[in-house]
Amino acid sequence: MQYINEAAIAGKRVLVRVDFNVPLNADFEVTDDRRIREAIPTIQHILDNGGSAVLMSHLGRPKDGPEDKFSLHHAIPTLKQFISAEVKFADDCISDDAFAMSAALKPGEVLLLNNLRFYKEEKKGDEDFAAKLAKHGDIYANDAFGTAHRAHASTTIVAKHFPDTKYCGFLLKKEIENAEKVLNSTDRPVCAIMGGAKVSDKLLLVENLLEKVDYILIGGGMAYTFLRAKGYRIGTSLLENDLIATAADILKKAVAKNVKILTPVDSVVSSEFGEGGTIKVVRNEEMPDDMMGLDIGPKTFEYYFDAIMDSKIILWNGPMGVFEMDSFSKGTQAIAEAVAKATEKGAFSLIGGGDSAAAVKKFGLEPQVSYVSTGGGALLEYLEGKALPGIAALG
Repeated sequence: MQYINEAAIAGKRVLVRVDFNVPLNADFEVTDDRRIREAIPTIQHILDNGGSAVLMSHLGRPKDGPEDKFSLHHAIPTLKQFISAEVKFADDCISDDAFAMSAALKPGEVLLLNNLRFYKEEKKGDEDFAAKLAKHGDIYANDAFGTAHRAHASTTIVAKHFPDTKYCGFLLKKEIENAEKVLNSTDRPVCAIMGGAKVSDKLLLVENLLEKVDYILIGGGMAYTFLRAKGYRIGTSLLENDLIATAADILKKAVAKNVKILTPVDSVVSSEFGEGGTIKVVRNEEMPDDMMGLDIGPKTFEYYFDAIMDSKIILWNGPMGVFEMDSFSKGTQAIAEAVAKATEKGAFSLIGGGDSAAAVKKFGLEPQVSYVSTGGGALLEYLEGKALPGIAALG
């Protein structure tokens, strides 16, 4: 794989797949600029080395063609905060006007194309659509890790049109390197903190990590399937009944591989999903039949804290509870603070995008961890050992 710093950029148009799929508020203002910020090193490198940049991305999930609320022009004010170059905007990604604008670009200029997903051909990986996108550049660079697990036209198929001039951007390179630190580290112990709602979402990841880690700490809704596999009553907590046997098998494999899988010893439970019910902390043995677990309890955190502080490499993917609700956020916040403390002590910590990234941001701890991934599903699949189409296309 070639990297963008190896490309002869001077006088060339570089077609860059960025990930500007950012959240917007009711006034269409960007509320989290991290994905845009992380793309700046690649864009700036192109401009500094005499090239021009044609940026393409998707935003949201438009269903029926162009809609203003999904227009990428909403990202321009934020992009302009980070680069001094003028940012031109094409109201379509494959119109004659868009091709005229990219053809006329001068070194040091930036053109942002409108939302790729205004065309259904993008997600279908359509060859003709990819060929049209390729007209915008002399060189192709993929810097969108968040969509690298999708074989879409702009992430994978377009690379065929640049057999010798396709490159990995700086963000994509950084994402791969940080994931590899977890997967192939010689530093021990390695700790994986796994949360979120369902075992089914993390099954392949947990299986793959059994070969790589020393500790797996389980939280979130998925913990109750593991607790049921251990024979505990779980009340009305989330349960994937068809995966109880699978969870039990994972626990057995972990013992055989000398991997310590830690599950909650207590939970914050509620009589209803929400903050309006009766809420209390109970140990596993005391779980009421009519209540559900919505966060790990304080004894569980103490138990998990020691494993986190013992570790040299930490991966965190998924919250410990329904952290969006204050009553059930304490476990996730405590874990985030522990990961930050371990990082300060010298551990490497990778936060796995999605809800985990939202949690460290919510609790103001983003600067205190080693790396926060811009990809949720993409990082998950990479850590599961899958080849990501967007990365494979650059090889």
